[in-house]
Amino acid sequence: MSTEQGLRERKKAATRRALGEAAIKLAMEHGVAHVTAESIGALADVSPRTFHNYFSSKEEAIVSVLTDRGQEMVEALRARPADEPIWDSLLHITVGMADDDGHMNDEFVAQTTFIHENAALLMQELGAMKALGERLAEIIAERTRTDAQDLYPRLQASAVAVCIAAAKEAWIANPSAGQLADHIRQAFALMRAGLPQPEHPAH
Repeated sequence: MSTEQGLRERKKAATRRALGEAAIKLAMEHGVAHVTAESIGALADVSPRTFHNYFSSKEEAIVSVLTDRGQEMVEALRARPADEPIWDSLLHITVGMADDDGHMNDEFVAQTTFIHENAALLMQELGAMKALGERLAEIIAERTRTDAQDLYPRLQASAVAVCIAAAKEAWIANPSAGQLADHIRQAFALMRAGLPQPEHPAH
């Protein structure tokens, strides 16, 4: 990629990020029903037409603060060494993203909670996560020399998604119990061990 192309891509990414941040801010302040492409564009200092170049709906823009991380995960996985065990690669990138202090903060918790408490936004996020799982399965298939339609890459992609979702929910429910990265490590360890039953279940 040339320097000019790289600059263009960074500008596009910055615009998309600004629109997503504007969308979630307006939704949390005024309610989803009162958010429009025009109001999002105005806050991000772009036209409604530009908004529609990046998003097909306000719901897509609102949840992009969560779902765009998925694309970053796909790109990070592609960049990992080809001979690295796939579980190690997946753990490395998910923990790395969770350790991003600029992202995993109180604001992120509030945004995630807001999205998960709104049925339409939650459905939008789940749809995006399904597409992410399919892309992850394709990369896992490449790395493990299997077919993307086989059970193994599909199952592993789903397992990773479950680990991330469960870790995130546990962390949001009790942030003082540790960092998100700690919950992710624990979730991966349990999954890789075959989910052994705890010796002393909580009552």
